[in-house]
Amino acid sequence: MIIKATPDKEKVKSILQLAKERQNFVKTIDHEKFSTNAAENYYEIIKELASALILLDGLKAVGESAHRDLIDCLKNYKEFSEADIIFLNDLRIKRNNSSYEGKKIEPSYLENNKHKITKLIEILEKTISKKIS
Repeated sequence: MIIKATPDKEKVKSILQLAKERQNFVKTIDHEKFSTNAAENYYEIIKELASALILLDGLKAVGESAHRDLIDCLKNYKEFSEADIIFLNDLRIKRNNSSYEGKKIEPSYLENNKHKITKLIEILEKTISKKIS
């Protein structure tokens, strides 16, 4: 569920810092050996940045389907295509399957999608930067 929240630039700046730290960390992971950990970290980065973006617009995702709703909320931003939303939901499902079902995310998934993941992170960061300044 998406609810109204007070826009909070300081909180967003803090989230950006944590996301940057996570990005620095994920770069150090051997993606072949620890593909699941790397993919989970990429998902967390995207989730944190998406949360920061909607917070700037006075929104917050809460409840059992918060992550799905958060990704769906990105449809409201011209920077994201329907294909981006579908991809992010796929990443969310893979992350949920690894976190809750113990299913490994194969190195080939990261190899095939790393460019798309990093591009989406970049788009989120740029969109947030425009709104913050």
